[in-house]
Amino acid sequence: MLDELERTLFDEERIRTRIADMGRQIARDYREDKLLLIGVLKGAFIFLADLVRAISIPVGIDFVGVSSYGTHTKSTGVVRIVKDLDAPIAGNNVLVVEDIVDTGLTLSYLATLFRERGPKSLRICTFLDKPERREIPLAVDYVGFTIPNEFVVGYGLDYNGRYRNLPIVATLKPSVYSKS
Repeated sequence: MLDELERTLFDEERIRTRIADMGRQIARDYREDKLLLIGVLKGAFIFLADLVRAISIPVGIDFVGVSSYGTHTKSTGVVRIVKDLDAPIAGNNVLVVEDIVDTGLTLSYLATLFRERGPKSLRICTFLDKPERREIPLAVDYVGFTIPNEFVVGYGLDYNGRYRNLPIVATLKPSVYSKS
């Protein structure tokens, strides 16, 4: 599997340090209020787990499952909810936690959906931001790393269900995903 990687963008230490900084910032921003984190499955689960441990205030956690990629390397543009939230979010401060923002289609869809449900506030947190690919203007409140328009895997991000378990973020050799 490692021989299918082109180069490492972020190693374990750099990821750990950045997430600790993000956790401190989020704790400062919400120190006076309750906070509900909503992880976007499946990609954000590793980031969310580490981020929650880096936030020093009490938080609630829920998950939403969406699909917009299927087995492709680019979003299809169609967002489907495959697992909805378990509890209402009305009146809560909500922080949507995503693995990567590229076109903005998925998070724009989710932000619209969640705002209709009446949260006290709604912000977006992403591990990786790929602004070059943005098709829809989207304000992202907390960004782990900004990356170029390259296909990346690891730390929760996958290609065809593989590579999520890598503790690093790396580019995938084009020869791997051009086969499909």
